[in-house]
Amino acid sequence: MDPVSTAGYVLGLCSLSSCFRSIVALPEMCPKCVELKLPREAASFCTQDCFKASWSTHKSVHLKAKLSSIGTGTDDVKSNLPEGWLYCLRKGQGRTSKLPQFDWTGALRPYPISPKRAIPAHVEQPDWALDGTPKIEPNSDLQHVVEIKNPDQIQRMRETCRIGREVLDAAARIIAPGVTTDEIDRVVHEATIAAGGYPSPLNYHFFPKSCCTSVNEVICHGIPDARRLEDGDIVNIDVTVYYKGVHGDLNETYFVGNVDEESRKLVQCTYECLEKAIQIVKPGVRFREVGEVINRHATMSGLSVVKSYCGHGIGELFHCAPNIPHYARNKAVGVMKAGQTFTIEPMINAGAWRDRMWPDGWTAVTADGKRSAQFEHTLLVTETGVEVLTARLPTSPKMFPWLNE
Repeated sequence: MDPVSTAGYVLGLCSLSSCFRSIVALPEMCPKCVELKLPREAASFCTQDCFKASWSTHKSVHLKAKLSSIGTGTDDVKSNLPEGWLYCLRKGQGRTSKLPQFDWTGALRPYPISPKRAIPAHVEQPDWALDGTPKIEPNSDLQHVVEIKNPDQIQRMRETCRIGREVLDAAARIIAPGVTTDEIDRVVHEATIAAGGYPSPLNYHFFPKSCCTSVNEVICHGIPDARRLEDGDIVNIDVTVYYKGVHGDLNETYFVGNVDEESRKLVQCTYECLEKAIQIVKPGVRFREVGEVINRHATMSGLSVVKSYCGHGIGELFHCAPNIPHYARNKAVGVMKAGQTFTIEPMINAGAWRDRMWPDGWTAVTADGKRSAQFEHTLLVTETGVEVLTARLPTSPKMFPWLNE
């Protein structure tokens, strides 16, 4: 008998021994065990009360079953995929037909990814589109000096950020159990192209997809793949659009079906962290204050703030000065001035703040396997405060119960 069956058998016997009459009566069956096709001994309980009393220990059988079947599951998916779907390696520069070996921190695993999506010739493309290497961005003076945008740049950013919002909304509308993250990427890609834009992540330092999809314990930069979203998942979709020579960047974390209360609180707190940070944005505020506000709200809820990734300047460059850390006691320098544009994008973890990197070189996950959530806006500092360039629209799908939209 394999370890999962053994564990289930022991737990089943424990449950049955406390109420031996189940031997002669029709037992209650755990629906999740039935779904996972576990042995009958693991799934049988004498009564509903017996099942409820055993739940805290019994549910570990489900996790063990899922973990033991991961290799087979991804292989089964791969066998049903069209030719060319492979696992990603080396920051997008490599592919393999086998699931990479790794000390996975949680239940999630990578799945094969589809071939690169095409870009029509008429679409204006950033300088990394063809060979994966940004040329202007790394050596720009704007890596050290925070640019004050002129009226023309600001107007172009408004247009681009509006497109980014509409693209993210289109992706949000298809979220449901059974939808693959590759399908989300397809919607993002096609909606961006239809608006005349280029999906900025595509081939940026060889990133293989048009958006990032970060599920459950993934903190950021998850690669869309063949995995189907499951009931109870949370998924972040991170969209950036390049249009008229500028970028607009935003993301949101969504519920997939029926999500547990702990995950709901995590996502709502993360949303609130961003909102509270935006409220302090105005000329004269120090960039380091953003992290203080976010950290205070997260820790009050028993959550932690990721330190490895931060907000950034944005405009004609995808990433530039300033850096906007989201944690307390950070060393960010400088103050906000009218005409600056940058992102704030807190990543908040249910457990510890530390992260690890998957073998694909992009996917950052929580070190303890617990869930993570993120929200992001592109902001413009005005003379009197802030303009949220990627703000939700009246037409945006109603995804967040606490907003009462």
